Amino acid sequence: MKAWLIKNRTLWSLFALTIVLTASFTAVMRIWDFQLIDNKWDPDLVRGIVSAFTPLQRSAHLWTTATLDVIYPMSYGLLFAGLALKAFGKAGPLLAVPAFAVIAVDLAEGVVQVLGLSGNLDMLAHKAWLTPLKLGLFGVAAILALGALIGLIANRRPRAG
Repeated sequence: MKAWLIKNRTLWSLFALTIVLTASFTAVMRIWDFQLIDNKWDPDLVRGIVSAFTPLQRSAHLWTTATLDVIYPMSYGLLFAGLALKAFGKAGPLLAVPAFAVIAVDLAEGVVQVLGLSGNLDMLAHKAWLTPLKLGLFGVAAILALGALIGLIANRRPRAG
């Protein structure tokens, strides 16, 4: 899997997919006029937002979480992991751990959200720890990926001599 993940074609494809999915979230939110609960971790706030949704908004958010938000963490997580693996040599596998971990945590948060949007509002209590963990792992993985990208670009430049 590492050989596939560090290929330029794979990384560019994951980057493009991540951009398309990011834009898709914005489009879906505008079409069905709702706000995502993905970055909210206060269970009372999330329950309030979900309770205020119309049935159509709740359904639209549920399906967005069950479809786009399944592909999204795999897309950005594999992109971040691939950059770390490609740029950081022997340390790459260790530095890719936050990227792989955020995929699992984001998917777990999605399950909690689908259950909450399906009517089991008590499940939304798990967002109190899942969402901050997801956001923290995302931040670490994104910073590592940015460092990897800067290193890869710097190493491609011809050196003045």
